[in-house]
Amino acid sequence: MKRIGQVAMLFGLVLLLFPAGLPAAEKGAEHARKTLLADLHKEKQVSCTDCHGKGKKIVVDDGESQVNFNCVNCHGGLAKLAAGAKDKEHINPHSSHVGAMNCTVCHQGHQSSAAYCNQCHTFDLPMAGDSALGDPRPSRPVLREVERADVVVVGGGGAGYTAAITAHDMGLKVILLEKQPVAGGNSMLAAGGMNAAETKFQAAKGIKDSVDQMVQDTMKGGKNQSDPALVKVLAGNSAAAVDWLTSIGADISDVGRLAGASAPRAHRPTGGATVGPHITGVLKKNAEQRKMDVRLNSRVLEIRKDRSGRVTGVVVQGKHTGTYTIAARAVVLTTGGFSANPKKVGAYRPEYREMKTSNQPGAMGEGMDIGSQAGAALVDMKEIQIHPTVAAGSRILISESVRGNGAILVNREGKRFVNEMTTRDKASEATLKQTGGSAFVVFDEGIRKSLKQIDGYFHLGLVKAGATPVELGRVLGMPGETLAQTIEAYNKAVDAKDDAEFKRPNLTRALRTPGYYAIEVKPGIHYTMGGVKIDPAARVIGEDGKPVAGLFAAGEVTGGVHGGNRLGGNSICETIVFGRIAGAHAAGEAKALMTPKKGKGAPKPAAPKEMKKAS
Repeated sequence: MKRIGQVAMLFGLVLLLFPAGLPAAEKGAEHARKTLLADLHKEKQVSCTDCHGKGKKIVVDDGESQVNFNCVNCHGGLAKLAAGAKDKEHINPHSSHVGAMNCTVCHQGHQSSAAYCNQCHTFDLPMAGDSALGDPRPSRPVLREVERADVVVVGGGGAGYTAAITAHDMGLKVILLEKQPVAGGNSMLAAGGMNAAETKFQAAKGIKDSVDQMVQDTMKGGKNQSDPALVKVLAGNSAAAVDWLTSIGADISDVGRLAGASAPRAHRPTGGATVGPHITGVLKKNAEQRKMDVRLNSRVLEIRKDRSGRVTGVVVQGKHTGTYTIAARAVVLTTGGFSANPKKVGAYRPEYREMKTSNQPGAMGEGMDIGSQAGAALVDMKEIQIHPTVAAGSRILISESVRGNGAILVNREGKRFVNEMTTRDKASEATLKQTGGSAFVVFDEGIRKSLKQIDGYFHLGLVKAGATPVELGRVLGMPGETLAQTIEAYNKAVDAKDDAEFKRPNLTRALRTPGYYAIEVKPGIHYTMGGVKIDPAARVIGEDGKPVAGLFAAGEVTGGVHGGNRLGGNSICETIVFGRIAGAHAAGEAKALMTPKKGKGAPKPAAPKEMKKAS
């Protein structure tokens, strides 16, 4: 470790990801692109054991915990690297990803550093250790005894962590498996808020809402194709889900309004910060505090069943440990959707095949495949949502909450063309009909200050600016006077509380505070409403109409909740509500299968009191 410390300052500079737009010929970047991390360390007389540990045999676990411990011990964590960056004007990946994220997500030791970030973003970010050559050193299968757990949760997004924590807190041994090198899934990208009705935070703000209203909005938004029983569970347990998140440390006290909602019910952190990173951060912290068994780089290949058809565990392929089996009394699928899988999207909706997606690269739909192989029925698979505001030329979603806080949509002629708070399918359809198939989200400094997450769009260089509406229009290549007239007409509608032209329901604030800003947006693939069929207890339903014994599911891997179109804010609500239900009922079933004590019967499944509606 002493030798590592001697080269920390020098090599720490090499480890920095270089910002977009910087010349590729810079010496540090050029050196990094030609040399593997292992070679760079070797040049500084750092041995294998300095990184991997000084045991008799070097063993790298799938989560690469020892390696990352030594990375941080030498170079410092993300926060330290971000603070030490000299370039404060360009994108700083270390500051953008501060939190529980391994160095090895981006930086590889014995192979070309996988540009994991470029699977989500479209930036030119050469990385330390990037090389066209190298020694990939594939993992070799390791013979292992069958591991055992009470409950296995497959998928480390919001629903997965929620289910795992719930089952753990009911006294069960839980293993959470995530195929990606970083946990969080699409939940990490959620921006707008978490819908919930009749919450204490709504009451404190004098907001009138009801579970029945949320049910009606969800059914209407889903084109009345949703399973009414699942929608009632979603809305009926939403306030309890908010209370649970608050009890474990989340701040979702701010309440806004998203498209398709008849009342403000989108809960988010104070000041309107992005909800997904906050909630997933809280869930991860709680899992760490409980010392739960969370395994990264661990792909589930198969759900195992016995002759009676009961689920008995999973087959796992670890990045370093090879293929092994975990025996379990119950399995919970929380693997997400397939929006990042063009082949699968194209199979169901050929017209969407070439569209960009706002999803993280792990959203490939394998969970639906292994669920189907285990007997699960699939529903609503052709129902794929495109979101109207994905930043043009990127995969970055411009949150619906920006429009919810007052922004408008204009076309290349500088005119509004749609009710900005209509459902996503209608807004997307209207946008695609405009010149160039795109539009601009337009807002002012007042809206910018009302929503913290907007600062991130400035950081990523997505925003165009002008001191006045006329100047902004000219920057965008449209008639500036027309844009100014459009904004003035909208401001009058806000003053009159009546949008006569487009019937926008929530006229929250006028656009009168200089400067003026715009982000070009295009519709992109955002969410897959279909998936494995579940009942209100989150039990997976088979092709025969009966529950697959021991198999549960929650989140975007399931179908039935959202029908033909999902309302913004309902996804995070679904992950928490059904994640808790799935975790509780999986734990209850596992307990019922445990060997009863002498003279006593097996314990009966039990779920928290607020989940009685899901029984």
